[in-house]
Amino acid sequence: MEIKVLGPGCAKCRQTEKIVREAVAEAGVQADVEKVSDMMKIALYGVFGTPAVVVDGQVKSVGRVPTKAEICSWLTEAGAPGLG
Repeated sequence: MEIKVLGPGCAKCRQTEKIVREAVAEAGVQADVEKVSDMMKIALYGVFGTPAVVVDGQVKSVGRVPTKAEICSWLTEAGAPGLG
């Protein structure tokens, strides 16, 4: 599973990355979490508000900090074993 946190590095972007990493650790799933701060790469996802979260190429959240429960549900949707 590949998760990207899109954002230039503002407080909300850092908070989003922290929550994503916590959710992945608590769920015990194998996932690569990457922080993407290059605005040109962010724009390639069609995202023009940050922070944003992309799970396996699918944009899940834009312009807000998602809750840990939301992130866990995305992990379940993506087929993480042992969740749901």
